[in-house]
Amino acid sequence: PPLQVPSSYTQPGVGVASPHPLVLKGQISSCSSFAHAGGLRGATIVDALDSLYIMELKEEFQEAKNWVENSFDLNVNGEASLFEVNIRYVGGLLAAYYLTGEEVFKSKALELGEKLLPAFNTPTGIPRGVINLGSGMSWSWGWASAGSSILAELGTLHLEFMHLSELSGNPIYTEKVMNIRKVLNRIEKPQGLYPNFLSPATGNWVQHHVSIGGLGDSFYEYLLKSWLMSDQKDTEAKKMYDDALEAIEKHLVKKSAGGLTYIAEWRGGILDHKMGHLACFSGGMIALGAEHAGEEKKQHQLDLAAEITHTCHESYARSDTKLGPEAFRFDSGTEAVATRISERYYILRPEVVESYLYLWRLTHDPKYRQWGWEMVKALEKYCRVEAGYSGIRDVYTTNPSHDNMQQSFFLAETLKYLYLLFCEDDVLSLEDWVFNTEAHPLPINHTNFPVKTDMQ
Repeated sequence: PPLQVPSSYTQPGVGVASPHPLVLKGQISSCSSFAHAGGLRGATIVDALDSLYIMELKEEFQEAKNWVENSFDLNVNGEASLFEVNIRYVGGLLAAYYLTGEEVFKSKALELGEKLLPAFNTPTGIPRGVINLGSGMSWSWGWASAGSSILAELGTLHLEFMHLSELSGNPIYTEKVMNIRKVLNRIEKPQGLYPNFLSPATGNWVQHHVSIGGLGDSFYEYLLKSWLMSDQKDTEAKKMYDDALEAIEKHLVKKSAGGLTYIAEWRGGILDHKMGHLACFSGGMIALGAEHAGEEKKQHQLDLAAEITHTCHESYARSDTKLGPEAFRFDSGTEAVATRISERYYILRPEVVESYLYLWRLTHDPKYRQWGWEMVKALEKYCRVEAGYSGIRDVYTTNPSHDNMQQSFFLAETLKYLYLLFCEDDVLSLEDWVFNTEAHPLPINHTNFPVKTDMQ
């Protein structure tokens, strides 16, 4: 592919998290990190470590490793998202360690993991969403309903924390995430569904909003992947996943008049017929789970996964840029298009190509590579700017304005999934690795695999 890891990545602004690619190289060194990194720098570097390694960009990887070794300072103060720091930084460092065996990545991951523990000091052990990495003070997001914690945030710690216990020999990380699971198991689920907001004080749901997109998404993914990562021994996680998927199918999966399968959002029993770009990961998740479903369910789940992925591809195909909007709707005669100005943007998100990768690996239907290639061409045409790639504000115009942000997940996820889509299946084989929700590969049975990186 013509896509390149942007060279601006190694310029003086390298310590920033989400560089501004429209700003010329060398002018970005004073930029701050992404909004809730808590003062941590270098999210782009840490998030990209494993991508650089897998793509055999040896010089850039060495430069990134040197930065982690010499310049990555964890003694910071500021408002950090427990979720983002875990998936981007801890996940990125763990993956880099498992791929290379370099101790520096392990020690930084453990040092950072320890700084996250005070977030769990709540009456229920359900962590608060925001933590000051310096003082250990934690609090809930101001915008979250009544001081609640968010399902996708409290439910997207399991993979990384199991590895932190494994590597440190300290069971505390495992205990923290197993306690979260205990609370979730105990609590009554409306129609078997998991609402997005939970009180860390009482352990009760705060309101009945259910979404497979933002606020809910990776909770479901981590149930399935916790089971896979345990070499299929964590049967409790698998049962929770199966039951949740059954409830989602029963209450949220719908078919539009035009025949498109989508997953609606649920607000206290009333459906909102929209699907966010973030929810498009679900095609890949359901396909991955289908591989391990009983014979009678396997084909049904694989078909469902393919239908959802097709719908997400339609959201790209129906836009002028062939990139998908932040959210698309199925109402008042429109299908798979954004109807609100505020939902027409594309910020280099990976969820759609993530599903292409899983469907490709599990079916080898060539259309998934074709769809991936369409995305490569669209990214090159509309998002490439002088010093990298930028999000665009409106996917429905062929002369879009750039938002001047290259999100760190573009290098961690979007480019990694595109690259792997065109690799052989044994490059980061699904038999040996699970990807965290930021596309950082973690080994399934805790052994180090010699990594095959070359494209055939």
